[in-house]
Amino acid sequence: MPKIKKAKTICITSTKGGVGKTTVLLNLAATYHLLGKKVLIIDLDLYGGALALALNLKNKKTVYNVVDDMMNNRFMHIDDYIYNYIEGIDVICAPKDPRQAMKVEAKYIDLLLYNVESKYEVILIDTTHILTEINLTIMDSAYNTLFVVTNDPVDLKNTKSIISIFNDNQINNYKILYNNSRDTGKDYFTTFDIKTVIGSNIDYTISKNFYIKDIDNYTINGKILLLDKKIQKAKRKDFQNFKNMALDLIKDKKVK
Repeated sequence: MPKIKKAKTICITSTKGGVGKTTVLLNLAATYHLLGKKVLIIDLDLYGGALALALNLKNKKTVYNVVDDMMNNRFMHIDDYIYNYIEGIDVICAPKDPRQAMKVEAKYIDLLLYNVESKYEVILIDTTHILTEINLTIMDSAYNTLFVVTNDPVDLKNTKSIISIFNDNQINNYKILYNNSRDTGKDYFTTFDIKTVIGSNIDYTISKNFYIKDIDNYTINGKILLLDKKIQKAKRKDFQNFKNMALDLIKDKKVK
């Protein structure tokens, strides 16, 4: 019997809000799509998730409904909770009501992933910047965790603490993305300083040139930056960096 190929699950997270985490996730989704991969986005930023809004999705069901139906033996098929953005990119949305977010239990996340991992090639999971039980469950299940950091003292201090915890527990399935396009006027530290502060190498960088002045217009219209051919051409270097990062995050790991 042939072995069923499972999706590579990438958790996109941060230790501080406002670092461009969700924008990074959406551009990664676009990049995988352009590389011919079938992608699922799961919004597990349960209290502040805005992916449905950013993509102009008219969804009725969310992660809460998946978990609630599983808890109450109403769950039939995962497709009932998945919404299509474009051909090749699907989404499971975050709860619209914070009271529902409180009822999403971490123990059902693995079951949710089990139901989708054979349907896709890449699963991208958005998370909150708070280290919750759900976040820990996702990170434990993920093929790679991508930490998005900026040139911000609080962000770097928090990232240093998380990396120390990971290293102390011999967890090495994580990468660091320095988003230098988020706060273009705040050059507190050099790249060398950032690596010294967080105690880790920087695996990928989004340059200042990727700053988009009218990014809100894309959000209002439900568009992803890197699906726009004009952006691909104008931001050619960062577009290539996204391709390199996307392929690196899902490449097969060497067996030692």
